[in-house]
Amino acid sequence: MKIFYKKDGGIVQLIDKEKMKEWPIELPLIFIEYVRNNQLKSYDDPKIKKEIEKYLDEVLTDVAIPGLIEVLDGENFEEINKALVRIDELAKKTPDMVKPIKPFVEKLINKNIKEVNSLSNSIIASFNKAERKKELAEKRKVMQEKEKSFLAGNLSGEEYAKARKEYLVLKE
Repeated sequence: MKIFYKKDGGIVQLIDKEKMKEWPIELPLIFIEYVRNNQLKSYDDPKIKKEIEKYLDEVLTDVAIPGLIEVLDGENFEEINKALVRIDELAKKTPDMVKPIKPFVEKLINKNIKEVNSLSNSIIASFNKAERKKELAEKRKVMQEKEKSFLAGNLSGEEYAKARKEYLVLKE
């Protein structure tokens, strides 16, 4: 166990890197993203946050990425296929969790194996869909602000129409 000590006397325990090496290849990435997205916010101590971030970066470089590279760059297509199936399922549910491996999946698109190509394309499509969704959410927020300005009389009709057109083009 990796232990971090809080100012208030409490502790934060995270699993050791050596234990993570025994996990399936995608689990260290999921662990890292889960802690970053869900747990770090709950720690009030900036020092603890910084230490945990540093540890998670170490896990990424020492365990997660080397394990993925070893499997995805390997020649055992059965193992690659199994890994891609699990990664594809995760990418469809929570694409942000497996986003760090996008470059490695993109390399697999060029392999001449039908199943690997299909799974790789599916994973990339999930990433693209998530990116588009984020982009639309940002544009929607901007459009709502422009709409408020227009209704308040602070924005001309032409400017509002132009912004609305850009939003609708992006939406399609």
